Amino acid sequence: MSEETPVWKALNLAMDAEMSSDDSVFTLGEDVGLYGGSYRVTQDLYARYGEWRVRDTPISEGSFTGLAVGAAMAGLRPVVEIMTVNFALLALDAIINMAAKIPFMSGGQFPMPLVVRMPGGVAKQLAAQHSQRLEHTLMNAAGLRIAVPATPQDAWWQLRQAIRSNEPIVLLEHELLYFSKGRLDTDLPPPPMHRATVRRPGKDLTIISYSHMANLALKAAQRLSSEGMDIEVIDLRSLRPIDWDCCVNSVRKTHHLLVVEEDCGFAGAGAEIVATLAERCFPDLDAPARRLAGLDMPTPYNGTLETASIPTTAAIMDTVRQMLVPGEIS
Repeated sequence: MSEETPVWKALNLAMDAEMSSDDSVFTLGEDVGLYGGSYRVTQDLYARYGEWRVRDTPISEGSFTGLAVGAAMAGLRPVVEIMTVNFALLALDAIINMAAKIPFMSGGQFPMPLVVRMPGGVAKQLAAQHSQRLEHTLMNAAGLRIAVPATPQDAWWQLRQAIRSNEPIVLLEHELLYFSKGRLDTDLPPPPMHRATVRRPGKDLTIISYSHMANLALKAAQRLSSEGMDIEVIDLRSLRPIDWDCCVNSVRKTHHLLVVEEDCGFAGAGAEIVATLAERCFPDLDAPARRLAGLDMPTPYNGTLETASIPTTAAIMDTVRQMLVPGEIS
């Protein structure tokens, strides 16, 4: 079955599918019960599975995430919903110091089938304390895996794959994507959870991005085609691990690299991507790699300043134009 579906509904269907097939799966967080979650992802699950498996919690991210770590150690498969990624700062001890490390510290005696879903990113004037990105923090926690779905199809499969995994996995869900629609075909076979995908093939320049920014990069590439630029767009889909083979193959084809991210550029995903690709395919580059990232500052509340603090489609197009001199466009 293939039909236009919003991202929130794809996540909701994924939760329902896994809860119906495995009694050990349960979800917990603030307002996940009667209210249906911050962005409707747990809508109707409370009525279907009851309060034992759809558990509303107090405002206590550290406590209920720690409870989920204990439940995972006892053999259950908890799915934590952090109301926004900003509140995850209060749960980092449970996520980084417990969930990510216990499988190592126990010599593998305790697998950690824990999923932590986090809505986040810059939405619309939610201000500094509600517009954060934590990729740079989470990517440096050995033992964690991080998925960043940008489409309903990826949201559907990556959540289901995360729930079935025995490793701790964070799903970073961008708040601007929940109500965007795309094709969801539940009959398609799942791709490997951490494999990147080429959203648009091209031969002049590679843009590597993820989540909401991957969609902006695709839009920029489509517009630049009218100017004779053939841009390849890679959606990483995963930030830990990263599908390096896909990235290397693309750079060796286009000889130009631009990384676009909403998170700040300092010590972030783009820094890691550019450094690694410089190590692996520096001789293939015809020009220095570039990064286009959010400014290294708290996100402003003012709408104009907020827009100016993160990459836009126009900014991506301008950066590509600066990188490709006319003689280099094939």
